[in-house]
Amino acid sequence: MSTPDAPEASTTQQDTVYAHLRQWVTVGRFQPGERLKIRTVAAEMGVGEMPVRAALQRLAAEGALVNVPNAGVAVPRLSLPEFDDLLQLRMLLEGEAAERGAARLDAAGQKSLGALCKRMARSLARGDSSDYLGANEDFHVRLYQAAGSPLLFALIDTLWLKAGPISNQLFDTPDASAVLNDAHEDLMKALGRRDSAGVRRAVEKDIFVAGQFLRRRIQQQKVSR
Repeated sequence: MSTPDAPEASTTQQDTVYAHLRQWVTVGRFQPGERLKIRTVAAEMGVGEMPVRAALQRLAAEGALVNVPNAGVAVPRLSLPEFDDLLQLRMLLEGEAAERGAARLDAAGQKSLGALCKRMARSLARGDSSDYLGANEDFHVRLYQAAGSPLLFALIDTLWLKAGPISNQLFDTPDASAVLNDAHEDLMKALGRRDSAGVRRAVEKDIFVAGQFLRRRIQQQKVSR
C-alpha cells in the first residue's frame, strides 16, 4: 500500500519546496546575479536536492530565474528598460487592485493594515529590512486580495516575482528608509476617509518612490560592471 502513495508524497514535497523558494525570490532573499547552488539551497531548507532542482527549474521556466550554461541557475539582472516596464505595469495593476480592495475592505481588514503599517515603521526604525519586506508584502497582499479578483492578483504576483530580487537593494540607499513608509501612512488616511481613489494614488506613490531608488541602483551597477 505504501508504493502508490510515494509519487503523491513526492509531488507534495516538490510543491512545498517550490512555494518556499518562490516566496524567497518574491521577498528579495536572493540578489540579482546571484547563482543558486542546489546543494546549498537544499541544506538551508533541510530537504533533499531533487525537489530543490525541480523547483529551481520550474522557477526558471516562469522567468524568475535563468539557466546559466554549466553553472546551474541564477537570479536575473534587470536592464533599465525592463525595470521601467515592470514599474509601469505594477503601478497600473496594483493601483487598480488597491482601489477595488479599498472599496471592499471591512473594519477588521483596515485594522490589520493599520497594524502592519506600524510594524513597517518599527522595522525601518531599527533597520530590519527583512521584517519590513515581509510586513510590506503582507500589507499589499491583504489589500489586493480584498479586491476579490483572483486573476488580477495572479498577474500582480507574477510581477512581484520579477521585482523581488532587486527589492532588497532599497536598503543599500541610506535615505530610502526615511520615506519608504510615507505612502503607507497616506494610504491609511485615505482608507479612514473611505477614499478609494486616494488609496490608489498612495499605492502608485509607494511603487514610484521605491522605484526611483532602485532605478538608481541599476544605473550604478551598470556603470560599475
